[in-house]
Amino acid sequence: MGPKPAPNKEPRFNVTLLLATGLALFLIGGAVAFFVFRSGDGEDLGSLTAEAEAYMAQLQLSEVEMEAADSFMQTTLVEIKGRITNNGNRPVRLVEVNCIFTDPYGQRLLRERVQLVRPRGAPLNPADSRTFRLAFDTIPEGWNQALPYFAIARIEFVQ
Repeated sequence: MGPKPAPNKEPRFNVTLLLATGLALFLIGGAVAFFVFRSGDGEDLGSLTAEAEAYMAQLQLSEVEMEAADSFMQTTLVEIKGRITNNGNRPVRLVEVNCIFTDPYGQRLLRERVQLVRPRGAPLNPADSRTFRLAFDTIPEGWNQALPYFAIARIEFVQ
């Protein structure tokens, strides 16, 4: 029998390399989480002026209905049609709303900001009513198939 090999005194792994790799993964994970979750529940859904917030109750949505159809690109196209009425005393040139789609548990899946009254068209005068049509083709799976929540995000008046 020959001489026994000397025991290996070096650790099986490099502790410094392990710590550096762990720290790098932690920082990368934190950066990814920041960019993915930065539009969380605390995000600004629209900053209404005090004037617009006071007028919000004068804008009425009615006859809102939803239809869904499969498109040729194998996605579902959801259309929401309805009517907006100005029950106030001021002409409105722009109304933007956030359409918030949720899952069956009420968790937000998609928030999309859309215009019901567009600034390029005629203003929505007092006592006037106008139809709108909104199309969505990027609603994620898991959507509860119900109408989205509508939150007025912006109102601009005719000067």
